[in-house]
Amino acid sequence: MANSFSVTRRFYDDKNYPRGFARHGDYTIKEAQVLEQYGQAFKALDLGERNPVTAEEESFVAFCRGKHPAENFFEKTWGKYCTKISTTKRVYTLSSIINESEDDYSAE
Repeated sequence: MANSFSVTRRFYDDKNYPRGFARHGDYTIKEAQVLEQYGQAFKALDLGERNPVTAEEESFVAFCRGKHPAENFFEKTWGKYCTKISTTKRVYTLSSIINESEDDYSAE
């Protein structure tokens, strides 16, 4: 794996994880470290901006294209990340309506 997923800078997703992967709570410590360390390579391979140079990277690209399910930790972690950022986040609010009479609930 020495040449697999080599990158020159760390990966951060300030849009979805402004406080970092580890501080958000969606990922284990190991998953957060893998995303930060190899995320640039994962993203480039997934988007086709980088060609795979090792068998491990070729397997990763095949996973990204849906040719096989996640088989290793890197693929599982990237799959989890992609699922988390593509899921629309639900916003829950608390509200109440105060009615002055019970006539508001009568059937029409």
